[in-house]
Amino acid sequence: MKPLVHLAAAPLLAALFAFTALTATPVVLSAQQAAAPTPKPVIEEWVYRTKYGFKDEWWAIFKKYQIAILERQKQLGYVKDFTVYAPSLHTSEDSRWDYRIIIVRASADAPPGQSEGEVGKQLFPDQATFRHDENRRWELTTNHWDLPIHVVNLDASN
Repeated sequence: MKPLVHLAAAPLLAALFAFTALTATPVVLSAQQAAAPTPKPVIEEWVYRTKYGFKDEWWAIFKKYQIAILERQKQLGYVKDFTVYAPSLHTSEDSRWDYRIIIVRASADAPPGQSEGEVGKQLFPDQATFRHDENRRWELTTNHWDLPIHVVNLDASN
């Protein structure tokens, strides 16, 4: 008799095993999804100093290419926002700058197809002209830096 009890219980055990496997999988997936960190926004500052007398030419090239790329990245969602600043007054030569661009990105890494290089190729298929004009802009740039920055929490103890 004992073997009959085990045989009769086999389909029930198989069904119970299948049910457990099917219901446990979403819990495991949910735990994995919950463990995946949400990318934190990244803020970057681009600062440029141009050659005297060439600020307008530099800006025309920058606007044609870099602003267009940032606008497209914003449409795609990788860039959340950007703001361009220019000084209202002059400073000493050692601290002079002509343009600052503050960019807020959704994350440190661009999603596929949304990096600056990829978007540049999509928007400007004539890459020879793109490179020529961008090289000219760099010829007109006397100083430049990119700096990751962050908002200071005024309520933090440190």
